[in-house]
Amino acid sequence: MCGICGTHSPGSVPEVDAVTAMMAAIGHRGPDGSGYYRDERVALGHVRLAIIDTAHGEQPMCNEDGTVWVSFNGEIFNYVELMAQLKDRGHVFATHCDTEAIVHAWEEWGPGCFDRFNGQWAVAIWDRRAGELVLSRDRFGVRPLYWTTAGDRLLFASEVKALFTDPAVTRELDPIGLDQALTFWSTVAPRTVFAGVRQVPPGSYLRVRGDSRELHRYWEPGFPERGTEPVQDIEENARLLRQAVVDATRLRFLRSDVPVGAYLSGGIDSAVTASAIAHFTDADLHTFSLRFADSEFDEGHYQRLMSQRLGTVHRDIVVSERDIGEILPEVVWHAENPLLRMAPAPMFLLSRLVRQAGYKVVVTGEGADEVLAGYDLFREARVRQFWARDPGSPARARAVELLYPWMRRSPNLAPAFAQSFFSRNLDPDDPALSHRPRWDSTGVLKSMLADTARATGLDAAAELVAGMPAASVGWDPLSRAQYLEMTTLLPGYILASQGDRMLMANGVEGRFPFLDPNVASLAAGFPARQKLLGLDEKHLLKRAFADLLPSEVVDRPKQPYRSPDAASLFAQGSPDWLDDVTSEAAVEAAGVFRPAVTSRLLAKCRKAGGLGLSNTDNMRLAAIASVQLLHHQFIAGRRTVPQTPPGPVAAFDHAPTKENHERGVRA
Repeated sequence: MCGICGTHSPGSVPEVDAVTAMMAAIGHRGPDGSGYYRDERVALGHVRLAIIDTAHGEQPMCNEDGTVWVSFNGEIFNYVELMAQLKDRGHVFATHCDTEAIVHAWEEWGPGCFDRFNGQWAVAIWDRRAGELVLSRDRFGVRPLYWTTAGDRLLFASEVKALFTDPAVTRELDPIGLDQALTFWSTVAPRTVFAGVRQVPPGSYLRVRGDSRELHRYWEPGFPERGTEPVQDIEENARLLRQAVVDATRLRFLRSDVPVGAYLSGGIDSAVTASAIAHFTDADLHTFSLRFADSEFDEGHYQRLMSQRLGTVHRDIVVSERDIGEILPEVVWHAENPLLRMAPAPMFLLSRLVRQAGYKVVVTGEGADEVLAGYDLFREARVRQFWARDPGSPARARAVELLYPWMRRSPNLAPAFAQSFFSRNLDPDDPALSHRPRWDSTGVLKSMLADTARATGLDAAAELVAGMPAASVGWDPLSRAQYLEMTTLLPGYILASQGDRMLMANGVEGRFPFLDPNVASLAAGFPARQKLLGLDEKHLLKRAFADLLPSEVVDRPKQPYRSPDAASLFAQGSPDWLDDVTSEAAVEAAGVFRPAVTSRLLAKCRKAGGLGLSNTDNMRLAAIASVQLLHHQFIAGRRTVPQTPPGPVAAFDHAPTKENHERGVRA
C-alpha cells in the first residue's frame, strides 16, 4: 500500500526535482521510504508503506532486463497463485512481492493481466519495448489515480495535491465537477472537482503512447437479465455466500507480512468480517471502533458486544462535536473533494488510533451494502415501486412509514411530509427511480452557487442515466439501483473521501472482503428477492452468518454510519479556521457560493448552536465549509506541501544526462 506519481514527457527528459516534489506531497501514503525511476521519456515516483516482503519490495520495480517498470499502490491478494503460474511459464522472480507479480503478469498477458488480479490497485506500467505508459485502476476504484496535462507532458498521481506541485498545472474548481458533487455526493469518474484534472475510472486503464491517450474499460458491474435466473435454493446460496466471504476475508487477513487489525462498527458487515477472522484463522484479533460522545450516533453497545463475543483485543476512540470541527481542514486536505457530511472526519481520527496502536492494515466491511443490497435507499426504492403500481392508493402510500426506523425524525412521525416527498418521480419505468429522491434533495444545494460557478445547461442525472449499460434495461430494478450505487457513491465517497483518503492520511491500508471479485460476482447472480427479502436488507448475509453473530446484531434495524454535522462547527464553540474561510470576503473571493446566502445560513446555524437543523441545512453547511476549505488550500494555495520525500530515496536513473554519468547513479 503506497502512493504513486510520475510524468510522461515525450518531448523532453523529465526533471528529477519535479518527480521528487510529487513524491513529497504524498509522503503520508508511504512513510517507509521512496524511490523513482527516470529515463528520457518517463519518470515514475513511489512512496512505500511496507506490508508484503518488507525487506525487498523496493519500488519502482522492473523485470530482468529493465524493459518493464512498475510503480504500484495497493495489493494483489492472489499474487502467490499468479507467481506459480508465471514460474511455470518460465518467469524468474527476485522477490516475494506482489509488485513483481504485476511486472511479469504484464510481460505475459499485457492488459489481460488486470482480469486476473484479485486485489485493489492503482498502477503505472512503463513498457519501454512498446514505448507506452499504462495507468490502471481496480474494479471498484478502491485506490485513486488522477492525471492531467501541462503542455505535451502528462502527469499522474495518487492524489491531486501531487499534480499541483507543478506550477504549469492550472488550479481551478470545475463547475461540472461541482454540479456532480452537489447532486451525487461526489464527482463521477473521469470527472473531478478540479478543472483539467481527470481520474482513471474504476475498472479501466489509460494507455499513453506519444501524444495518444486511449481509455479502455476492462470491467464494470453487471447483473443477469430479469427472469432468466435459474431457480436457486436460498439455503444453498447462503452457504455459497458464507464460503466466499470467509475465503475473501482470510485472503486479506493472511496475505500480509505485518499485523492486520479489523474495524468493528457495531453493524453486521464488520461483525461478519471480524467473525470470519476469529473463527477461520489462528490469528490474535485486534479490533478498533469509533464511538461518539452524542448518544444519537454512538454504537458502542454493539461494538462491545461483538468484541466480547469474539474475544478480541479492543480499542476505541470517543469523538465529540468539537473534535470533528477542529480536524475538518485536515480532512478536506486529504479528501480533495466537497463533503456533504462530516462523517469522514471521525474516520480520520479512527485511522490515527489504528496507526498509533502500531497497525498498518485493517479489514473493514465496506462494500457489503452495495453488493448485497443493504442500504435504506434500496428499501425505499422497493416501497416506491410498490406505490408506483397504484399511485392513488392511500394504503400503498402509507408504506413509506416503514422506512428509516433508526431516525429520530422517522417518516412515520410525519406521514404527510413523507408521502409528499417520496411520491415525486414515481415512474415505474425510470431506471433511476431508486435514486431520484436523493439526487433531488441534494441538488437543492446548487441554489447556493454563484452564477460563475454554475454548470449551465447540464443535467447531471440525465447524463449519468444515459451512460448506463444497454443491458440494464433488462435488469431487476434492485440491480439497476445497485449499479448506480456501485458507480457513484461507492467509488466517489465511501471508498474515497470516507475510505482510502482517511486511512492513508495516517499511513493505514484498508482491505475490503465484500469487494472481492468472487464475492461481488456471486452476489450479482443472486435473485433480488433473496438479497432484499421484502424490506429485510442483506437477508442472505444475515442468513449465512446467523450462527456466528449475536441476535442483537443480526436483528437490529439498519443504522447507517453518521456523525454530527452542523453541531460539529457550532455546538461547542466554532473552530478558529471557520471565520477565515467562510467570511463574506472569503466567500466572495472564492466565487463559488453567493455571499448573502452563505451569511444567512451561517447566522441561522450559529443561532441554533448547530442543533435542530434540517437535513438540507446540514448538507448546505458541510458543502460550504468543505468547498471553501478546498479553495483556500488548493486554489489559493494557502497550504504548503512537504518538500522532501520519505527516506531513504532509491534512485533508478537512466536519463541520458552528463550529470548522471558523472554521479554514477545506479540502474
